[in-house]
Amino acid sequence: MNVLFLCTHNSARSILAEATLRHLGGERLRAWSAGSSPRANQQPNPIALEVLQAAGISTEGLSSKSWDVFAGPDAPVMDLIITVCDNAAGEMCPHWPGHPATAHWGFGDPSLVEGSHEQKLDAFRRTLHAVRNRIELLLALPPERLQKSSLQASARALASR
Repeated sequence: MNVLFLCTHNSARSILAEATLRHLGGERLRAWSAGSSPRANQQPNPIALEVLQAAGISTEGLSSKSWDVFAGPDAPVMDLIITVCDNAAGEMCPHWPGHPATAHWGFGDPSLVEGSHEQKLDAFRRTLHAVRNRIELLLALPPERLQKSSLQASARALASR
């Protein structure tokens, strides 16, 4: 199953989610991330990468990109698209090939935390923990709950956990 995580800039929450699902999903689920409006020359947030590496999660291949990359005819067909920030959830999305299931898992933006480097790290750690918890719940669903007919309801139900 292919899963796409969306956020506005594709630098923090969606990057954390992509890397975490890649780490935990094995052969069962494949993950990507993108942003509705990444800034010019946008890169993954360095603190997000630092927190992922400290958690033993690979950051290889992570990059910030526009969601347009996944709306084209050569893009992998997604089964599930999850917005992880409220801004992206409210935006007009492109037409996704294959009509994937959608869900919104809102997480606060750790990159907005001001303070010392340790305070910022702590915010990213908390967000990673919340993302990982939700992904573990998704992975724990029985196979029949991940079938196209029930996938959207299953993924949306996890938003409140």
